[in-house]
Amino acid sequence: MSTPGIRTSLTEAELAERGGTTPEEVRRLVDLGIIVPDSTGGFPVGDVQRLRLVEACATAGIPPENIAKLIEAGLLSLAFTAFEWAVPWSGFSAKTYRRLAAENGLPLDLVLRLHEAIGFSRPEPEDVVREDDARMFPSLLAVLGTGVDEQVVLRATRVYGENLRRIAQAEAQYFHEQIEMPLMSAGATEGQLRELTAQISERLQPVAEQLILWIYHRHQEHYVVQDLVEHIENAMEQAGLAPKRETAPAAMVFLDLAGYTRLTEEQGDQAAAELAGRLAELVHLESRRLGGLPVKWLGDGVMFHFPDPGNAVRCSLRMVDAAPAAGLPPAHVGVNAGPVVVREGDYFGRTVNIAARIAGQAGPGEVLVSETVVELAASDGFTFTELGPATLKGVSAPVTLFRAGRPVKATGPPYFR
Repeated sequence: MSTPGIRTSLTEAELAERGGTTPEEVRRLVDLGIIVPDSTGGFPVGDVQRLRLVEACATAGIPPENIAKLIEAGLLSLAFTAFEWAVPWSGFSAKTYRRLAAENGLPLDLVLRLHEAIGFSRPEPEDVVREDDARMFPSLLAVLGTGVDEQVVLRATRVYGENLRRIAQAEAQYFHEQIEMPLMSAGATEGQLRELTAQISERLQPVAEQLILWIYHRHQEHYVVQDLVEHIENAMEQAGLAPKRETAPAAMVFLDLAGYTRLTEEQGDQAAAELAGRLAELVHLESRRLGGLPVKWLGDGVMFHFPDPGNAVRCSLRMVDAAPAAGLPPAHVGVNAGPVVVREGDYFGRTVNIAARIAGQAGPGEVLVSETVVELAASDGFTFTELGPATLKGVSAPVTLFRAGRPVKATGPPYFR
């Protein structure tokens, strides 16, 4: 049953625009049987979700042709995208970030940094803005209109983004474990003084609620796609369309700031807040470009997860080099690799504990790693200086530590000194 005023069918051009693609690509997906026009030649609004999912799969290395083969073989169905979702994935507007920032009187750099603070990829000025992003421009202008400083907006956004990301990730995990897995096993295929603060609160409360929902829905989309891609990969293996992949050990990284506690005790809470903001900018800038995920903030440091141990070492070296220039105390880092337990968006286990203990052994400006990390990053050309075995608190056997250095100019494997 359709709702008055709500579009239930799109033309080919409208579907392409909202899906961020071209009419030619829509026609190609029709030819493959992935998208099917309705009886009037139009397309259901749910096909926007279908287009976005196919795009995500292509980015993950799964071409539309393989998806079509899975559908034809009865191993995959995308019928669920035809249903109305509580919050449909956003389509694209017809304006760029540069244009919308200018139209709303907002600093372009602030708009781009806001995305990065939330935990999204930093867009380019000429990128086309998603429809849900476009609706946030007037909201951001309203927040700044209350006199709130830009740095406060960025810090608050980081808090919203990181915590809501973990909520969305945990939801996807619960759904997978408690619903998908059982079904598969069964055979199923966020005074004046009082008067002023009340007025500001009245203006900001709806904005905060909208901000929470916006970030949440974006993160939710990411983890839903991630889960769907995993199902499609499994179906591809079943159909013999892709080789079975071996899971490589991931890396856990702990970064701490030397003398952070003493410095904040001497200079106060404001200094601590400023340092936290600088650290957050450094962390997001360096880690996300190398595929790392800041898992949680630890007051004077951060815990990361990296699927690629080589990128973990590379990012760690960049961060210790960049910390002084960012106005931060010297950083020291510990890196370990191995199996981890993921639960409610957090990481646990022996691999994590050893990484934290290794960070405690590192001096200012040092990146120390375990022998496992050295073995896994051997092809990346880093230099590793063996420091010998170290007794770590809570670890029964000594752990051999190495100091990591930037790759030597000559090609070939790293050397050990």
